Amino acid sequence: MNTTLIAVLQFLVAAAFLSIPLVRSRYGATATARAEAELDRQGVRRTVLAENGMRFDAGGHETWAPVTIATAAAASGVLTLAGVSWAGTAAWIVGAVILAVNVVILYSNLTAAQSVRSAFARKNDPALARIDVPALLKAAESGFPAWVWILQKARHVVVFAGALAALTLAF
Repeated sequence: MNTTLIAVLQFLVAAAFLSIPLVRSRYGATATARAEAELDRQGVRRTVLAENGMRFDAGGHETWAPVTIATAAAASGVLTLAGVSWAGTAAWIVGAVILAVNVVILYSNLTAAQSVRSAFARKNDPALARIDVPALLKAAESGFPAWVWILQKARHVVVFAGALAALTLAF
């Protein structure tokens, strides 16, 4: 029973991470367009986002990172279901990494405006220094449906609770 529950939790964590690129691929272009419109409103060239690697779509690390994490969680679930002797060790390693990564993601979400301001300041670009970052991020966020923010909170709950429960049960 424990192995099935552990595997189910690992698959839920994998699904939670896969939701990130799926949502960004569907709504990221709208979020980018709204962010660029906000830059226009602020009198800043709209290309500044692309020039500085700031994305709201599913490109780059917004796809490979969650897909890699989801793959690791799912693989650990498969090992657990298969009864592989070292599946518990794999569950511990994968679970611990996932918890640490999710802490970083949550911190990044909570400090987004400060992080973007700091990144822009390091560029020494006067146009970047003028950007009202909270307004920019709010405009980008408006490109995603309201349910996405509920999904984001649910994802954190699933990842933290699922990974912790799987770690506890695998012990």
